Order: sequence, then structure tokens, then C-alpha cells
Amino acid sequence: MADPLQSISSAEIYYHPNFYEKEGAANILSQLQKEIVWEQKEIQLFGKTFNQPRLTAFYGENGISYTYSKLTWKAIEWHPVLQGIKQKIEMEYHEQFNCVLLNFYRNGNDSMSWHSDDEPELGKNPVIASMSFGAKRKFQLRKKENKKEKYDLELENGSLLLMKGKTQHLWQHQLPKSKKETGVRINLTFRKVIPQ
Repeated sequence: MADPLQSISSAEIYYHPNFYEKEGAANILSQLQKEIVWEQKEIQLFGKTFNQPRLTAFYGENGISYTYSKLTWKAIEWHPVLQGIKQKIEMEYHEQFNCVLLNFYRNGNDSMSWHSDDEPELGKNPVIASMSFGAKRKFQLRKKENKKEKYDLELENGSLLLMKGKTQHLWQHQLPKSKKETGVRINLTFRKVIPQ
């Protein structure tokens, strides 16, 4: 089990850089690229329609749905690889998850803008387990009350970032674009949706 990142005030965040060894992580990355049903969703911004700058998918227990940024997902039945990763995280951290949102970053131009995972169906203090496979990318956090207070973390291949407690209430996070040439990265964010 990883130690908490003490330098991020008022957040409860744990980083486990070698949750999967590199060879195992590479095998998982290959399987996910080939076997997941990937989509590129459209989003509305300032009255215009854009393609999300990444590919996405949503898997989980039967009947689970999840809405964010005015997009509603209905879970595809668990893929065995995703289920195995979920069980490994649950055993290590004694948390329970019923779904996973997947993001496929094809290169440095793919990104995720500032946000918090604070949708009502995630409950009061949601636990988000974020697995990274593939290219290392910069992950940023900033405090909602003082956006100048930021923290950067390089998310490595096979790493796990666990966010819990008041983190989503007090902080936002993003995966910015990278000017460096970078390979593919797949991120899995396991969560527990509470039916509304």
C-alpha cells in the first residue's frame, strides 16, 4: 500500500508507482487497445460542438449509468482484464468499485481539462482509483479556492493514483496536452456509482 502524498494540503491522495510491473503493464495496455470498445464522444462548449480530445469507454456492473459533462454512459459488462485490475485494487486498498471510466490518450495532443469528479451519483466523498498504462504523462492538481496552488505529478506506466476524502470537493485535476512526442496512454478511473 502506498503512503499518502503529504505535500498536497487538505487532499487525501496516495500514489503507488509500481502497482503493476512494467512487463505486466505492457501486456494490459496491448489488450486494452485491441479489445475495449472505444468511442470519441462529442461535447458542447460555448455553443459549439467538438470531439473530445481522447477516446473513451465505460464498463461496469449491469444497469450502472454515469453522467458527466452532459454525457450519459451506460456500462458495458465487465471485461475480464478490467475486472482483474479492479479486484487487485480492492484487495490492496479495501475499497469497492462498480464501474470504470476509461480514457485513451493517443498522443500528446489528447488531453483532459480541469475538473473534479464530484457528480452526485458518486456520493459525498468519492473514492477514485486511477490506473495508468503506457506513456508517462503529467497530472496536475489545483486548489479550487486558490488556483495558483498547484501540484504536478508524473504518472508512470503501471502506476495507481488513489484520491479519496475531501479531495474532489477542494481540488480540481487535469491531464494537459504535451508538446513532447509521447506514446499512447490508457487511464482507468475506477469509481462507485450510487443509483439515484
